[in-house]
Amino acid sequence: MISKSELTELEIRIDEVLYYQWDPIGVSVYPNARGEYSSYVQIILKYVLKEDEKQITEQLGKIESLSMGLKVNKEKNLMIAKRLLEFKDAVERGLR
Repeated sequence: MISKSELTELEIRIDEVLYYQWDPIGVSVYPNARGEYSSYVQIILKYVLKEDEKQITEQLGKIESLSMGLKVNKEKNLMIAKRLLEFKDAVERGLR
């Protein structure tokens, strides 16, 4: 079971990964766009907590295509899903 502080840490890490690494619209170079992907954190968190790599990957693709009108980058989305699950493991093991 994940604690409240671990959940908060995981939310922060998801937000950072979405902004700095996933960044499908290329806004991470603009500090004033820091919150651009924050609205997707809770959606992705749900699948990270379930450790469902496939659903994380698919959800990122849906966001790209339906919300942003972009072509889905399946390889990058899979890499991001794997990274998010690595962060979940790190948070649960107490690594910061």
